[in-house]
Amino acid sequence: MDYIMAFIIGGFICLIGQILIDTTKLMPAHVLVIFIVLGVLLSSIGLYQPLVDIGKAGAIIPLTGFGHTLVTGVIEDTDKYGLLGVFTGALGASAAGITSAVVFGYIMAVIFNPKSK
Repeated sequence: MDYIMAFIIGGFICLIGQILIDTTKLMPAHVLVIFIVLGVLLSSIGLYQPLVDIGKAGAIIPLTGFGHTLVTGVIEDTDKYGLLGVFTGALGASAAGITSAVVFGYIMAVIFNPKSK
């Protein structure tokens, strides 16, 4: 059942993004920023965590999940370190994802030798 809910939740988030790209003049980069900000806003008012509880990876993997991770890290670190946690929480919570994106991007660039257009 977890796989089905992840597919439904993740698919719905992707469907919203595709509708935004197809029906508006927004560029894909704008939609990505909107999704991150939407994840931050929904998490900050407590509406995204129930979605994560239901959809698990289907809610965490899209960019709204990245916004959720940022807010969650900030909240945890502000509870521990006070105002300093506002600056360290987001980086600490998302460090593994950012690092893996950079490392795997570099490895793929070395293996496949990208060329400019």
